[in-house]
Amino acid sequence: MASARSRKWSKLLQALAKNTLTASLLVAFAALAPLSAKAQPSLPTLGDGSALTTGEERRLGDRIIRELYRDPDYIDDPVLVEYVQGLWQALLAAARARGELSPELDERFAWEVLLGRDRTVNAFALPGGYLGVHLGLIGVVATRDELASVLAHELSHVTQRHISRLMAQQSKQTPLLLGAMVLAALAASKNPGAAQAMMVGGQAVAMQNQLNFSRDMEREADRIGYGLMEPSGFAPQGFVSMFDKLQQANRLNDNGSWPYLRSHPLTTQRMADMHSRLPPGGAAPPPQPGLEHALVAARARVLSNPGVDALRLWITEPQNSGFASQPAPRRAAALYTAALASNQLRDFAAARTAQARLDEVVRGDAAAQRQSQRLAAEIALAAGLPEAALQRLPAETGRPELVLRTQALLRLGRPAEVTGALQTWVTNHPHDATVWQLLASAWQAQGQPLRAVRAEAESHAARYDYAAAVDRFKAGQDLARKSHSAADYIEASIIDTRLRAMESLLKEQAAER
Repeated sequence: MASARSRKWSKLLQALAKNTLTASLLVAFAALAPLSAKAQPSLPTLGDGSALTTGEERRLGDRIIRELYRDPDYIDDPVLVEYVQGLWQALLAAARARGELSPELDERFAWEVLLGRDRTVNAFALPGGYLGVHLGLIGVVATRDELASVLAHELSHVTQRHISRLMAQQSKQTPLLLGAMVLAALAASKNPGAAQAMMVGGQAVAMQNQLNFSRDMEREADRIGYGLMEPSGFAPQGFVSMFDKLQQANRLNDNGSWPYLRSHPLTTQRMADMHSRLPPGGAAPPPQPGLEHALVAARARVLSNPGVDALRLWITEPQNSGFASQPAPRRAAALYTAALASNQLRDFAAARTAQARLDEVVRGDAAAQRQSQRLAAEIALAAGLPEAALQRLPAETGRPELVLRTQALLRLGRPAEVTGALQTWVTNHPHDATVWQLLASAWQAQGQPLRAVRAEAESHAARYDYAAAVDRFKAGQDLARKSHSAADYIEASIIDTRLRAMESLLKEQAAER
């Protein structure tokens, strides 16, 4: 059972809505999502019947995301974000190549992935190209192909403008409800019971039409998502095992009854649809678990806050009899879990021991070795050994390495060694709030308070907290007035320009309320 904090992440979508129309939109896209089937030429064209422009949909998504950033379950773990974003970008590239993603949507939407510390098996698409993924989903999938199948389904919700189309469909239900109320008012003088029945009946008809429309959207997302898998480099056979997991996740809450009162088709129905699309003579065997994915899934399970008892149980698993005879992915995942769990419990000696054993298991697999080295650096940093952390970081310079290296160099008092890399990163990724904050710390450590304040402001702006961004930019203006440095003069000009932009966005944000 999910904790109160975990339940909040799922319920936040409904709480954000200001009316029942928006609430029903969000509920429709926050459901368990897997998949099947190829795109067909009879599908509606992009944006048919849309009630929102692409700009309006992006602004709606931005409003929702502002709240999700503030939720305590939101987590920006560089390792998990990099892994999920890698799958997401491969699917986006395939959608572009197949013509599913129009240039307008590609340019206007965010295409950003957010992770939540929720142990439920779930992912959801939001307006404006945002994707929410629960750690419970990452932790339960056995292969990257299974995870990609869920992402492909959710991506198809976005590319097919399902949110806009659902709003348009809901607007068509309004005459049904109004008609039922008029008839009920006329009947009330003769038979109050009949009046109530008419109102309820009218609402039922409108709701059933809405459910039918949502089921069609799910089937459409299945078909298009399935077609994206192979061009993205993923095995479509991963759908089979993903459906099995979804059935298991729903078993306690879903007895299979009343399929026509559901907004999503039955999992068994979707499984049958997917089986019917397999190549004649049978499909290739499902993909086998990879070492890197096993480590990423293990990380997601630990970071989902399972509790101290679960962490202690996972720590003892590598000591069980018969552990050495288990498959390599299973042993790698257990050792990674034990090392990370020990690190969280601040038993650094046990963490280093488990990580050293993990190195032996993943030897020869470059991707898994990179994840093991990152874990070793993370453990060393937590143990207060920043120099050791630097030595264990792999040569590749991804976002996880950049974050860990910055944290280590800040502790060693050597921020100048990483400032250039941080600046390059935020130039290419201006919406990375975490790296902006690290850059602020690096500038502050070098005695550059004006640059530090500007970086703090950009960090707030990246998470759409325009009020906080305006406050920090104004603080930068105050600092600039006291400075006579030529470099600070250039920085002050940038701050003035950015402040005007943030004040404009803040006014727009206030007008939306």
